[in-house]
Formats: sequence, structure tokens, C-alpha cells
Amino acid sequence: MLLKPINQQVVAVMGASSGIGRLTAFMFAQKGAKVMVSARSEAGLKSLVDEINLFGGEADYIVADVSDIEQVKTFVEKTVAQYGRLDTWVNAAATGVIARFEDITPDEFKRVVDVTLMGQINGVMVALPYLKQQGGAIICVSSMEGRRSLPLQSPYSTAKHGLEGFLEALRVELQHNQVPVSITSILPSVINTPYYNKIRTKLGVKPTGIPPYYQPRVVAEAILYAAEHPTRDFIAGDVGRILDILQRFSPELVDTILATIGFSGQCTNELKSESAPDNLYQPIEGYNKIEGDFGKLTIPSFLDNLDKNPSLKWGILAVGTAALFGLLNQDNA
Repeated sequence: MLLKPINQQVVAVMGASSGIGRLTAFMFAQKGAKVMVSARSEAGLKSLVDEINLFGGEADYIVADVSDIEQVKTFVEKTVAQYGRLDTWVNAAATGVIARFEDITPDEFKRVVDVTLMGQINGVMVALPYLKQQGGAIICVSSMEGRRSLPLQSPYSTAKHGLEGFLEALRVELQHNQVPVSITSILPSVINTPYYNKIRTKLGVKPTGIPPYYQPRVVAEAILYAAEHPTRDFIAGDVGRILDILQRFSPELVDTILATIGFSGQCTNELKSESAPDNLYQPIEGYNKIEGDFGKLTIPSFLDNLDKNPSLKWGILAVGTAALFGLLNQDNA
């Protein structure tokens, strides 16, 4: 399947007012794509479009809540009406409640799923008919929590596991019908975005991801790669790859590790009331930026480049496998 170069694409990004979505939209525009962005925060969207226009990029926005399919439909229709087509669909919208399961209300749990899972499904449902017309890419920002759930994040982990199941089913259906649309799941590790500033917490303190963190650029670069190179899934951040291997090898071992570090590891020393403003039901201002508060905890990711160079990746694996068999044969001689 061939995808257009980014500088020839029309790209729609949902969840673009902050964090991964904001940086992704900016980077698409930097590379010459026409970009339409959406989120609930009009202030965040307007400032992003102003930044893009400042360097001569082409972008516009529309305010929409991903959990409302009619608003998503309006967003996609405006994109096609303004730019004539849609080549790449990116959804990075999410929210969360970080608390023990028994402290989460049914409405709170449902809201996280409505935004973080159904918001993705709504977008794909609306964008797919346009993408099918000439081919394109659907890129959904999932999470390593789609592979391994974390304590205190049951609604978010549920949503991300559901997203992985949805994308697997959709991918095979499109393949069976020879539809020229690639389906990519981006699975970030812990990323330094304002997410932990904005979500609802019932821990009594400001929450944090379990360190180490990676900077949002690690994820944005993976998204831009998938927009030009059909990719099934892409784990962003080396710790995510380690977690994936451990989960496949021994889920019980990961249970034990998370029972040890998964609770204190998600708590800072900064007090935060349950009644503090959050973005569960409404947008909150002041966080229309790319990075969060944990820049000092970030580390570089080295293995992402291997996933962007499949021939190099499989070459290294082949050499490693051959070396392993050579050692085994020596031992058996």
C-alpha cells in the first residue's frame, strides 16, 4: 500500500489542543501538510493554528468533543469541504480518572470510555468513507495500557484494551476487502504531556506516570512515520518494549512488579484535592501546551529508529539469531 508524502497530504488531528496531538499537528504542518485540528478547548486550538500560520503553514480548527459523533462528523465534513479530501486521520484525544476502582463512579468510568474508546471509534466511523475513496491512513494513539493494564487506571486501561480489539477487527476486515487504508496503533510509554495535570484524581495528591518518561516528540515522530509508511503498530519508548516482552513472558511477574511499585509510583508529594478542576467533562484552560511537568524524569528512546528501518531491524535480529544458534551448536558439539 502506497501512502502520499506528508507534504501532499490533508491531515485531521483530534485531541490537538495539547500534548501529543498538538505537537503532531504542528509537525505535520511543518512538513507541508494541510492540517485541520479539533479538541474541546477553543483557546488551545486557536493558539495552535496561530503558531502554524506564523511560519507559513496551513491549518484551521473546529471545536468538537470526540464522544459526540455528530460533532466529529461536522469536523470531518469541514475538513473535506475546505481541503477537498482527507488523507490521514489521527486521534489523540483521551481523558482519565486515576483512583482505586471502588472509588470511581459508574458515570466517571463511562465517561472515560466514551472519550478514550468511543471517541476513537466515532472518528474512524466518520473518516473511513472518505479515506476509502483514494486510500489513506488511520492512526490511533493507543497506549501500552492497551497491552498491560495498570492499577489505579482501570477506566483508561479498559478503553485502551478495547481500542486494540477494535483496531484488530477493523484491520482484518479492510484487508479482506482490499481497502487501501492502513490502520496503525501507536502505543506510547509514559509521556511527558499535561495529561497528568488535567485528569481527575482521587489519590489526594497530584498523579504521575510511573517513571521514566519520554518526551512527546517520540510519539509524534512515530505518528508521522506511520502516515507515510503503513505500520501495524508502533511502541513509542523503549520501556514500553520491555514491558511488552515481560507481559508476554510472564503476566504474573508483571503483576508482582506493579503490586510493588504501581501505587506509590503514580503519586507525587504535591497535594491535590478531588474537587480540583479536571477535564473529565469539560476542558480546563492553562494547559494548552505540549509538555507536562516531568521533563526532569525523561530519558531518550533508542529502539524507535529500528522500527522505522525494518530492514535494519530484521537484519539485526537475523544476525543475533544466527549467533545464538552458533553458540548452541558449539555447546552441543
